[in-house]
Amino acid sequence: MNIEKLSKRLETVTSFIHNGMKIADIGSDHAYLPCYAVRKGIAKSAIAGEVVDGPFQSALHQVAKTGLTEHISVRKGDGLEVINPYEVDCIIIAGMGGTLIADILERGKSKLEGVTRLILQPNVGAENVRKWLYHHNWQLIDEKIVEEDGKFYEVLVADFGNPAFPYKNLEKEFLLGPFLLQNKNEAFIKKWELELLQWKNILSKLEKAVDRAKTNEKRKEITKKINIVREELE
Repeated sequence: MNIEKLSKRLETVTSFIHNGMKIADIGSDHAYLPCYAVRKGIAKSAIAGEVVDGPFQSALHQVAKTGLTEHISVRKGDGLEVINPYEVDCIIIAGMGGTLIADILERGKSKLEGVTRLILQPNVGAENVRKWLYHHNWQLIDEKIVEEDGKFYEVLVADFGNPAFPYKNLEKEFLLGPFLLQNKNEAFIKKWELELLQWKNILSKLEKAVDRAKTNEKRKEITKKINIVREELE
């Protein structure tokens, strides 16, 4: 992967940037995505945010090498603290766990002023991201699931607005994704078949555990998810 050719995962993320948007890529790593988006004329400008010094230095080097220092600002900081209100139109957070993404958004709520689009790609725990969007007035408008190198990635796109649309069954659609349920592609089916196997393994171990309140609660939670997924795959 480089600034001329992104991974399938990041290409999918980039496809949801409106032309001319000012973007912030949080956890930008080598700044491949902002360099690609600006160089291709998709984004007008970009902020590449990194909290870890190594990736921050790599991003600085990449932006300078590409000759985009006037259009891409590389900033060191935790989450959304690298941006100011009304500074960008679109925030991208890709390649982290869903719980962490939701936490970054929660801690940085004041920085979302002026932002019209969120493009979020959790590696795991997309359910937590959908819940955060729903409870903070962000409307999920599209989702994609892609397989790359044997891993499955969900890309969630949200615009500020009516969070109730497109949900009809919150529990099921938080877990599986309302748009992904409309088009159960091969990646969707493979991902959830693997999840079912993992949950069944966990459940068999819990069955052997000493009966305690916490264990029972976990067993109920996993059983409920298994039933939801099984129903959709049958």
